[in-house]
Amino acid sequence: MRKIRELRVGLATCGVAAGAERVYEALQHEVETAGLRLPIKRVGCLGMCYNEPLVEVVHADGRIDRYGHVKPEDAPRIVSGRAVKDLEVDSERFLSRQVRIVLENCGRIDPESIDEYRANDGYRALEKALREMTPDAVIAEITASGLRGRGGGGFPTGMKWSLAAKEKGPKKYMICNGDEGDPGAFMDRSVLEGDPHRVLEGMVIAAYAIGASEGYLYVRAEYPLAIARLVSSIRDARAAGLLGDHILGTDFSFDLHIKAGAGAFVCGEETALIASIEGRRGMPRRRPPYPSSSGLWGKPTCINNVETLANVPWILRHGAAKFAALGTEKSKGTKVFALAGKIANSGLIEIPMGMSIHDIVFDIGGGIQEGGELKAVQMGGPSGGCLPASLADTPVDYEALKATGAIVGSGGMIILDQETCMVDVARFFLDFTQKESCGKCTFCRIGTKRMLEILERICAGEGTKEDVGRLVDLGEKIKANSLCGLGQTAPNPVLTTAKYFADEYAAHIEGRACPARVCKALLSYRIDPATCKNCGLCARQCPASAIADGDGAQVIDEVVCVKCGRCRQVCPFGAVLVLTGKVSE
Repeated sequence: MRKIRELRVGLATCGVAAGAERVYEALQHEVETAGLRLPIKRVGCLGMCYNEPLVEVVHADGRIDRYGHVKPEDAPRIVSGRAVKDLEVDSERFLSRQVRIVLENCGRIDPESIDEYRANDGYRALEKALREMTPDAVIAEITASGLRGRGGGGFPTGMKWSLAAKEKGPKKYMICNGDEGDPGAFMDRSVLEGDPHRVLEGMVIAAYAIGASEGYLYVRAEYPLAIARLVSSIRDARAAGLLGDHILGTDFSFDLHIKAGAGAFVCGEETALIASIEGRRGMPRRRPPYPSSSGLWGKPTCINNVETLANVPWILRHGAAKFAALGTEKSKGTKVFALAGKIANSGLIEIPMGMSIHDIVFDIGGGIQEGGELKAVQMGGPSGGCLPASLADTPVDYEALKATGAIVGSGGMIILDQETCMVDVARFFLDFTQKESCGKCTFCRIGTKRMLEILERICAGEGTKEDVGRLVDLGEKIKANSLCGLGQTAPNPVLTTAKYFADEYAAHIEGRACPARVCKALLSYRIDPATCKNCGLCARQCPASAIADGDGAQVIDEVVCVKCGRCRQVCPFGAVLVLTGKVSE
């Protein structure tokens, strides 16, 4: 038995949702009952969301035991210090190829402890910037690093800072864009929950570089834990002289506020976000003027994404050259991705730019769930593209992905298997962006609606041969004529699926069938009388009472059937058949 130095419990949103709070309380109770002086640390996301609740046991010799799917009743065995073999997590595959810059503290430190952050080199970069560097020198270092915006646009960060710094005037603003709303994305949330001081430090450094005296953290209200930890961190930073007047005893003063967004996806766009902070409806405006010259309340404003700012302290501490040595020629450094969908190891990863999709999915992600086959990867959120398995060797960087029709985006990566209908995927994401359109642009407001109507017809088996051409034509026009990034990228899922999965569109339109057996209007359920044992289990589980006794076997009434698939799920004999093809009326 080895001596334990500390216990760490993953208590980000993913851990809390899996029951980690009860595990934390059980560990506390066990430690108190045993009369031990053993620290139990609340930490952020450890990255391995597929193993939540997660507990790390840090031994006195530095060795770490990682335990997954921990239950409250496991607390006595964990506290004993003996290895708990049945809970051990093999993290080597998941972590070995990652390079953690943004995530270097996530899962290691207490996110609400400024002392612990500072003990891990926190605020050293700010001290260096304020005491050893001019604002121009800070901008030069960030420019030399090659850091580009991690919120999706990929605009060079040093150039953005330089434009804002050149603007004259007594008042400038610095804004952190934490309005993460992509389905399947949780990068910014995890950073804000796991290492909030890192984002604050990056934001203060950016403010110093451009000459801003006031800032806003714009975080959607659906992230209550992130906001709570930011509130605590801002309070502690002020008390430590790291925010407010004369930071660290210098002439530089900067303070910030939190703005909780109402959850409009379009507010991720800079000018819509500014309008929201000002108390107006979140709608983009035409540019120029750009925010760098006329932003919040008409003043010069710089806006950076959470992940972008979280890179800044590391770059100043380690040097631009070390950051630039990672990644590719035009896409430097690392990128945080949220792995979701049909992947075995779902969670949060940080990899050097340029790693291939294949390596991410199969080396880090552990492949497809239940031994399935990779069909596609949806990259870049609802405005991203769907790339087929044949393009899995594509390196993940801004230029390579753009060439395929996809985008890096903010970092969502949804893995799809052979049971996924690509036409339905395109319909799902277009439905999302169509509903999230602010309505200002005719092309975006009406064009996406017309595209959605066509996709719904196709999924219902009512499409025509001309529909794919109409989708492509509409999509290109919407991209060319929309005002902001939402409309300019909304057609991407449709355009990429039409390009790479044309056979599925043809099957839906010409064959009136869904090869993946997903589109309900093109499915019918039958019970094979030769296989059915007439046990009645399917009938008892049917929510629509659509199954009744037949001549020696159960029979489904197709008129009553709601095609939920419950009968197929519960049948132990495989007697329920799912047929595809539009039934003639």
